[in-house]
Amino acid sequence: MTPAPPSLHVAVNGWMAGRLTSGSGQYLDHLLDWLPRLAPDMQISLLLPIHPALDTMTPAAVYARWPSVACIPVALPPLPENLAKLWWEQVAAPRAARRARADLYWVPYWAGPFWTPLPVVITVHDLIPLLLPAYRGRLTQRAYTRLVAWSARRATAIITVSEAAARDIIAHLRVAPARVHVVHHGPNQEGAPPPTAADCARVRQRYALPERFFLYLGGFDVRKNLAGVIAGYARYLARGGDPMVKLVLAGALPAADTDFFPDPRRLAQAAGCADHVHYCGWVEEADKPALYALATAFIFPSLYEGFGMMVLEAMQAGTPVVTSGK
Repeated sequence: MTPAPPSLHVAVNGWMAGRLTSGSGQYLDHLLDWLPRLAPDMQISLLLPIHPALDTMTPAAVYARWPSVACIPVALPPLPENLAKLWWEQVAAPRAARRARADLYWVPYWAGPFWTPLPVVITVHDLIPLLLPAYRGRLTQRAYTRLVAWSARRATAIITVSEAAARDIIAHLRVAPARVHVVHHGPNQEGAPPPTAADCARVRQRYALPERFFLYLGGFDVRKNLAGVIAGYARYLARGGDPMVKLVLAGALPAADTDFFPDPRRLAQAAGCADHVHYCGWVEEADKPALYALATAFIFPSLYEGFGMMVLEAMQAGTPVVTSGK
């Protein structure tokens, strides 16, 4: 009788564990939900950084959230958070993966290590800090981008989330196409039942939504093109569009009005449509399907996305989508 092959042991960089306000955190959260179901023979070890400045999950929270996932806490030296993150990515996490005798070390965001003591797979969602000047940051941030761009070329394989992102990776990181693998996102609400009339009524009341509205949901940084959203809505009104269809902007508003985070309230005032724009603030994940379903249309003219999860979520809700071709 031929013995069964040993199961694959994957050590996972857990820097993003529990950080659900970031796309990479949501990506990791959903994959740790689904991987044990799809590959029950796979051994998954989540490498969890422990540092006093980090608001990360505790090992107890990891075991409660993902009972099938082993948790390996890794203490970090008392460095400032940015340096602790660099030490984690380049030294502590790959070293912990090797000590755990993993077959593979997976980094679910763009932060591959220079030192590769075992096969490394990284997920690159997009190349925003490399391709968009406004996101390149100061000299230290640009140096970090160069480091992770160089280390990506050393990875055994790269996972990305769309054909568009794959083209960017191949062209700008100069990676052989055979090493880049596209694994598309599923919607964040995968498997959830459609919102009921009661769900929609509750969400309408909770966020004080108008009867009819165009919806934008997402961040307010400059690439999201809120200036285009608001200018387009103002033009809609100026050309005789129904003023009873309001514009709802969902998401945490910028703390300050800057070139990088232009305040949509100022933009709406300048466009002359401030009285027709409603700001509903942060939206809980469980409320999003009903919010999308209530919208007349979802507006998402972003200037650059690796994937654009919100477009998929709106389509899943059956809501018409107006987006850009970028």
